[in-house]
Amino acid sequence: ACSAFSQKSCEECLKNVSCLWCYTNNTCIDYPVRSILPSSSLCSLSNARWGVCWINFEALIIALAVVAGLILVSITVCCCYCCYCRRRSRRLDEEEEQLARKREERRLQSLQRKHERKLKHDEIRKKYGLLQDSDNPYSRFENE
Repeated sequence: ACSAFSQKSCEECLKNVSCLWCYTNNTCIDYPVRSILPSSSLCSLSNARWGVCWINFEALIIALAVVAGLILVSITVCCCYCCYCRRRSRRLDEEEEQLARKREERRLQSLQRKHERKLKHDEIRKKYGLLQDSDNPYSRFENE
């Protein structure tokens, strides 16, 4: 069916997806399905057209390879970035927990030291009679 479009135009030939147009001899040939790329004996890649007439097969292969490479690189970068962020966020969570534990330990130590200071001060006040008797919180106010 493709050979019927030979010596006509590229656009008419490429209306059928299974056809390949060769500019060297203006022929429309069946696309070699068994091999991915048409052999150079059939038509050189720079003169072969498939799908559209305005871009040769060689440029089409290069463009598709570049686009596929960019997609693969971007997917790889996204995966690596996501894994790094996930690992980093896990590490940040662990650091936050550790800081919270240390903060709580410091707070408890501070409260313990405060309590010990209060006990010492109460002993000193008791020694010098400055501490009110806890049994009798009401005492007489004496004027001198």
